[in-house]
Amino acid sequence: MNICIFCSASDVDEKYTDAARELATLIARVGHTLVWGGSNKGTMKVIADTAQAAGGKIIGITMELLRASARQNADEMLVMKNLGERKAKLLERSDAIVVLPGGLGTLDEITETMELKKHNVHNKAIVFLNTDGFYDGFKLQLERMNKEGFLPRALSEILFFADTPQDAMRYIEAYGN
Repeated sequence: MNICIFCSASDVDEKYTDAARELATLIARVGHTLVWGGSNKGTMKVIADTAQAAGGKIIGITMELLRASARQNADEMLVMKNLGERKAKLLERSDAIVVLPGGLGTLDEITETMELKKHNVHNKAIVFLNTDGFYDGFKLQLERMNKEGFLPRALSEILFFADTPQDAMRYIEAYGN
């Protein structure tokens, strides 16, 4: 299975990178492939390093603007023209998506992915790894949207919030079964 991780290219606190390492290890050890934004910086570097160290395959999908920071030793590195093409290729090459704590780029990627799922463009598992309650505020907003009728599908049909990397992997592996 190709598991896409949306995350940050920034250096962040160890509580986030420790969970990212744990998830990347779990992905690689069971034979799944890591698909990610292709950067060799921040959390993106951490997950790529970890997956490779655990014997996993990694597929990076970057864009021309960020080519200079792309990882050199990925098993596969695709360079797209722009952000829109990059997001489409990330979704195309993945069977499931995990969202780690991140910034605006991460939110951009996942909100588009959730919108496409809402409209049945895809039916891939979407999991937020809610390390240290990072996404609690976002979860609250989504629950309000759901409760007040702004979502045509139940929130539980669109995504799942996991507290640990193990919970995220259990959900992905059980999804659709």
